[in-house]
Amino acid sequence: MGKIGLSDVLYYLIHFQELRSIIQWKTWHNPVHERNPENECESLRICFHFLDMTSRSFSAVIKELHHELLVPVALFYLILRGLDTVEDDMTVPIETKEPMLRTFHTIIEKDGWNFDGNGPSEKDRELLVQFQNVIEELNKIKPAYRVIIKDITEKMGNGMADYVNNAEHNVNGVNTIEDYDLYCHYVAGLVGEGLTRLFVESELANPSLLERPQLQNSMGLFLQKVNIIRDVHEDWVDKRRFWPKEIWSKYVDRFDDLFDPKNLDAAMNCSSEMVLNALSHADECLFYLAGLKEQSVFNFAAIPQAMAIATLDVVFRNPKLFRQNVKITKGQACQIMIDSTQNLKMVCEVFRRFARKIQKKNTSRDPNFLKISIACGKIEQFIESIYPSQDPKAIALKRQTPAALEKTAKQKAAEEEAKWDTIYMLLAVMGTLFFLSCLMIGAAWLFGARVDVAFHQLKQGKIGRPEPAEVQKIISRYDHSEL
Repeated sequence: MGKIGLSDVLYYLIHFQELRSIIQWKTWHNPVHERNPENECESLRICFHFLDMTSRSFSAVIKELHHELLVPVALFYLILRGLDTVEDDMTVPIETKEPMLRTFHTIIEKDGWNFDGNGPSEKDRELLVQFQNVIEELNKIKPAYRVIIKDITEKMGNGMADYVNNAEHNVNGVNTIEDYDLYCHYVAGLVGEGLTRLFVESELANPSLLERPQLQNSMGLFLQKVNIIRDVHEDWVDKRRFWPKEIWSKYVDRFDDLFDPKNLDAAMNCSSEMVLNALSHADECLFYLAGLKEQSVFNFAAIPQAMAIATLDVVFRNPKLFRQNVKITKGQACQIMIDSTQNLKMVCEVFRRFARKIQKKNTSRDPNFLKISIACGKIEQFIESIYPSQDPKAIALKRQTPAALEKTAKQKAAEEEAKWDTIYMLLAVMGTLFFLSCLMIGAAWLFGARVDVAFHQLKQGKIGRPEPAEVQKIISRYDHSEL
């Protein structure tokens, strides 16, 4: 989980439950399968070394996969990471980048190929410098796995090359929601397709998943969209824009205006619509997970999805999103991993928990309030259809039609609006009374009222009218006759 600094120690002293989750995960987690480096050749050990270097989070779940899928999935990840490294590096000229992206699926068949043309600051540069190790191991796996990896690499490489050549995308970023979905499909949805084909080929997933490409696509799009929302500030600093103009132009004139503190309300509402867009894939992700047979494959797919819904809760209506990178804590991550490595019902509970948290933070002042309420309700409704509960409210929710869900959300919106109307009315009345009181006291003071005497009496707790003898004492104390 990385090093723990002083700030972490102070944080976990306050959030002891999260510290408990970390200890439990470290102490009691037993991998379904374990990799044995002693039985690996040098080139394969180098591949796993780069897997650790390029992504610690994915590396951990990949190395616990079933032995049938361990190496194919690790190589699939490294090949796509190499492709992404070429596409991301702005120091590589387009004349070099485009043909390399389009032919990368044939490059991975060339023994001994490597590439040292990345800039010195590119964090994954060394992977391509020693890419011959990946190619060597790729040639050892089953031909059926190689065909799948090559096919996805070709599709992704061509998609990336199209965006590299798109001048408008390079200057203005993503334009429409349709473009946004297509971009996410190329960089993540295709990964979902490739992994599904590997799972089914290994007979560790239900073949019917291949008949539902929308489910495969949603698995990738949900993760990618959450990352795009979370990393908006980092991408803005790097002059990259992935939030579609079709969404942000509703709230500000220029994308940069989202990061101006005076536009915070508009930025919050814009981020809410981005979260709403991502939530549309949540129920399909749960549907997909139901088709995974083997526990390690289920864990591999479920953990990132559970992390994604938790991240949506963290970024939802969070002003820090536009000032810094926002993410879940290590303690929260450990608890999510504990919950997500058991069964589908537990993962559904994770989704239900965070959907309710998002709903709780939802506000009627947000123009997306109604749609977000419906989206969260649909997640709960889908979970109820799989695991019916005895809760009367949940049963009623399950039976509701989309129209009924919308009606319920409207009622909540009306109740929320009525609550705020009442609060504003009370504040107005109290403000008016305060103003009139100040006006009357000020007028009395102008006409000679001894406000200081009254204040002194009030400090002593004397509210009523004083006795005549007490009046004389007060007069002698405050009446300076020598003047």
